[in-house]
Amino acid sequence: MYSLGIDTSCYTTSVAVVDRNRKLIFEDRRLLAVPPGERGLQQSQAVFQHVQNLPIILENVFNSVGAEKIAMITASTAPRPTKGSYMPVFTVSQGQGKILASALDVPFIAATHQEGHLEAALWSTDTQIPRQFLAVHLSGGTSELLLVSGNPDGYAIKLLGGTIDLHAGQFVDRIGVALGFGFPAGAALETLARQSVKRLGLATAVKGYEFSFSGPESQAQRLIAQGAPAADVARSVEQCIATTLEKVLRRAIEKEGIKEVLLAGGVAANGYIRKRLMKRLHHPAVGASLVFAKPDYSTDNAVGVALLGLKQYYSNISLK
Repeated sequence: MYSLGIDTSCYTTSVAVVDRNRKLIFEDRRLLAVPPGERGLQQSQAVFQHVQNLPIILENVFNSVGAEKIAMITASTAPRPTKGSYMPVFTVSQGQGKILASALDVPFIAATHQEGHLEAALWSTDTQIPRQFLAVHLSGGTSELLLVSGNPDGYAIKLLGGTIDLHAGQFVDRIGVALGFGFPAGAALETLARQSVKRLGLATAVKGYEFSFSGPESQAQRLIAQGAPAADVARSVEQCIATTLEKVLRRAIEKEGIKEVLLAGGVAANGYIRKRLMKRLHHPAVGASLVFAKPDYSTDNAVGVALLGLKQYYSNISLK
């Protein structure tokens, strides 16, 4: 019995297949093409590319796995599990998923992109995390602090706070593109930052559980215009994001009384940010227990979506 998951996010077309024991059987992800010098795609452009990518990926799935083994189709139908959550790109995974489920005569199961990130993160680390925990979802389209409770079907998620303007991934990509890298720029900026010899001290803006990256981004752009060393600018961006998260998490750990923290999303794959948060928050004075998704499963993927399908399927069986 296999669960096939589909996720069509802002910049990645993803398909994954897992078996009833939660073992990964097949995975294919394709980054959407962004023209050189551009800092992203319009939703209509992303939708067009997803429609082109999915038939190719699905043909590979059925050649590799066999359609007769697929017992359910699970798809991301919205960005997050909240009323009114909507983004055009997820209509592709939803629509294609429903067509496949009907053609194969198997159940269609709806999931969300954010829940998929959480599920993939926990699965990748094989971590048994308490029923309730804090989570940071950090990417190009989301920078949020969450209070998460597990349930048989997926997750109940309460938004505690997050960015009031730029997402962390947007901050990274805008500076990366300004430094001459292609989009997305996260991996290139991280590599460049390892050559840094001086930190330039970008400001941080944190109020309660809310934070801002627009000011630091403007400051970093001015440093580039003034001829500051590119590697030092790159490292300062990483440090700014890490320090911002540290301030927010310290406050949340103390106020919510929860020390278990899961970090997922593309920006959370950054090695410097991980090491700095581990050093600062594992300190005895804080005592946080941080869990990071493995880098390959921190970025957008359909593995968590396929796994959520299994959860819902078996939960529904047990209730009958």
